[in-house]
Amino acid sequence: MKLTIIYDNEVYRKDIALKSDWGFSCLIETDKATVLFDAGAKGDILLSNMKKLDIDPTAIDKIVISHEHWDHDGGLELLSKIVDTADLYRLAKKKPIESLHLVSAEEPREITEGVYTTGRLKGSIDEQSLVLRGKKGCYVLVGCSHPGVEEILNVAKQYGDIIGLVGGFHGFNNFSVVEDLDFICPCHCTTHKKDLKKAFPDKISDCGVGKIIDLNEVI
Repeated sequence: MKLTIIYDNEVYRKDIALKSDWGFSCLIETDKATVLFDAGAKGDILLSNMKKLDIDPTAIDKIVISHEHWDHDGGLELLSKIVDTADLYRLAKKKPIESLHLVSAEEPREITEGVYTTGRLKGSIDEQSLVLRGKKGCYVLVGCSHPGVEEILNVAKQYGDIIGLVGGFHGFNNFSVVEDLDFICPCHCTTHKKDLKKAFPDKISDCGVGKIIDLNEVI
């Protein structure tokens, strides 16, 4: 299972003119499916970064929108014209074009082998996160962590031992919650990136557009 950060506030790979912007999107590639988690804010930036990263958007067969904020679903309208028959997992009961297959994300469920949604988690903004099963344990992929990192991790434990966390943590600062994790990659809206790096220098991995994470190799 491989993750590629396509949309983020920062650029990780700086040699191919990738663009940063406020928002988040991550591609998940498995042997069974290609899943896009969130679509960033602007479709043109999303598709431009995909092209520069040699990612074929027509290969995407499942799209997951973590929550209904413009910086996570803004690119969906343009993308949907290319992946017009993909399965769309979102909390809102709407789709940009009729041919997309809207799938309920209200309850925890398997999206494809080794990839699971937490279902709707209540917070200042309702949100869903993904649980990804690697060879050594499970990783949680989050959009903005509005329901709280601790709550998300507690729900994710139903799928197995959690060893990693990737995505936007917002203002999360109760670092004791993640001290037992082996891999932490703070992205997008995470307020306390520097503090996390200082607290866990051996566990923190920088995020940014172009970052590739192989879940079978990171630990």
